[in-house]
Amino acid sequence: MPELPEVEIIRRYLDDALRGRVIESVTILLPRQLKHPDPEAFRALVRGQRIERVARRGKYLLIHLQEGAHLVFHLRMTGSLVYEPQGTAAETGHTRMVFSLAGGGALRFSDIRTFGCVYGFAAGEEIAVPGLQSLGPEPLSDEFTSSYLAAALKGRKQPVKSFLLDQRRIAGLGNIYADEALFLARIDPRRAAGSLSVAECRRLAEAVRKVLRDGIADGGTTFRDYRNGAGESGHHQEHLYVYHREGKPCPACGRPVEKITVGGRGTHFCPYCQS
Repeated sequence: MPELPEVEIIRRYLDDALRGRVIESVTILLPRQLKHPDPEAFRALVRGQRIERVARRGKYLLIHLQEGAHLVFHLRMTGSLVYEPQGTAAETGHTRMVFSLAGGGALRFSDIRTFGCVYGFAAGEEIAVPGLQSLGPEPLSDEFTSSYLAAALKGRKQPVKSFLLDQRRIAGLGNIYADEALFLARIDPRRAAGSLSVAECRRLAEAVRKVLRDGIADGGTTFRDYRNGAGESGHHQEHLYVYHREGKPCPACGRPVEKITVGGRGTHFCPYCQS
């Protein structure tokens, strides 16, 4: 699943490529991925609309249209949103929706496993997207501090790894970057969240910010499906500390990285460095 760095990279590219462009029409190839409104109303909503800007909240992409209308995309496991300067509405690969742009080019929403969701909201309409309004602070914002983390963790018995994946606590963090941050902070992912000391909370907050910034700088992480807004793969997978590296040497101590299950999620860590 694209996490904060991957979605932010898509946002930056699309904001630059699409700002000021006008949507001429939309072709809906898999209507069940359009969650709101119905296809006819959605076509009418976007037709002739100018794109004002592309924003992000957690793992959600928001396209702000003229006069207050909005499009919301949640890519989930395998979704992608790619701008094609010479693109057309023709169906290719796993295309689910194509926005044809005035003057040429297209914005293509593709999704192999079809878990992704698309929403459209008219000006003044409540943006009613499940999970969007309950998101926690952005981890790269000034709201996310070691003090916030310490207060949010206090008294919690769940594993700290599970806490990091709770989007109501921290927006946009997922399995890859949670594992990486815990390794960098030298914290066992199985630890009770509320057991972390003030110093550990400080290390963890710093580690979260570092791994996310590094992921963005490297163009995101691509193991199989992720593509940026231009359709290109990322290369942060070449620089990961522990994620997807079970059995390989820990970059700090040289012992094998292990993979376990924490809260139902595959988790990579070094049992020596993170003890």
